[in-house]
Amino acid sequence: MAIVTDKVGIVSCSGEDLPEGTISRIATRIVMEKLRPDDTVTICLPLFLAGSEDERAFAKVFPTIAVDGCDKKCAEVGTNKYSGKPVATVVVSEIMKKYPHLKVKSRDKLSAEEKELALKVAEEIATKVDEVLGRKK
Repeated sequence: MAIVTDKVGIVSCSGEDLPEGTISRIATRIVMEKLRPDDTVTICLPLFLAGSEDERAFAKVFPTIAVDGCDKKCAEVGTNKYSGKPVATVVVSEIMKKYPHLKVKSRDKLSAEEKELALKVAEEIATKVDEVLGRKK
């Protein structure tokens, strides 16, 4: 069921130790800048976890999608703890299983394969945004 709103918050993994964290942040930027720029805003996970009332208030009022790099799901857990359950969670390591030919190795300078994976993750996020906003694409 769609939630009537004009913005969807995206809380992205801030993990620096795994390449999947980098992919989650790049995919989030692709959604915000190219795929759904008028429909999405980002929520800074470190500020959110540190107690920023602005970040937490947004996630309490607007639907939020957690984008996690791995199965620890820090973005989902933090959102759930401080603002309520995210409407959806996208996990990079799970999406990678659909594309075994795309190898992820770097945390800073992305290869063509890693950029392709970031786009696949971004497309998954954009699909979730459309679902939340009640759109069929």
